[in-house]
Amino acid sequence: MAAQAGNVPLHSLIMMPIPELRRLLRAERRRLSATTQRHHAQQLARILGRHLVFLRARNIGGYWAADGEIDPGPLRQLAQVRHKSYLLPVLRPHPRRKLWFVRHDAGAPLRANRYGIPEPSLRNGRIRPPWALDLLLLPLVGFDADCNRLGMGGGYYDRTLAYLSSRTHWRRPLLVGLAHECQRVERLEVRPWDIRLDMVVTEKRIYSWH
Repeated sequence: MAAQAGNVPLHSLIMMPIPELRRLLRAERRRLSATTQRHHAQQLARILGRHLVFLRARNIGGYWAADGEIDPGPLRQLAQVRHKSYLLPVLRPHPRRKLWFVRHDAGAPLRANRYGIPEPSLRNGRIRPPWALDLLLLPLVGFDADCNRLGMGGGYYDRTLAYLSSRTHWRRPLLVGLAHECQRVERLEVRPWDIRLDMVVTEKRIYSWH
């Protein structure tokens, strides 16, 4: 299932249950030093910041990095310098386990949600559904070269983006996962509710299945 991580043999990872694999990959990204984290974030921004999917996007959904996730902060700065609208996810009260997106400007106040993750106040910005975005940058725990995503297990993004499962009428947003290269696995099991990403970008390269 996975590329080798740390000192765990490859054959052990291939047979590893999803919850255990998720714990291992979260530990891998948390193990990165603050200096390495900043370097990876800057390298990723250089790679994606000059790609057409970023250059053409006007409304970009991002996230606030936590738990060792690669920081999209340098991309947020690029977006704001280029006068793009940058939005952060907000937990919806009803239905639960879905997301809205609200614009976030540099220096604007944030408040912690029930998971302790900063998000914009609904009172301070216009609420947008995901299909109003051109580009959505997603955090992830693990990914494979076919752009399948392993998330934290809460299902927020899968439920929010379920309308994309057929892709018959909906083309937006383009889904781009952001990750450290150490989070790549050889192969992920694809479940019926999983939404495949269009691209995954790390500090080293871009993965795309198109």
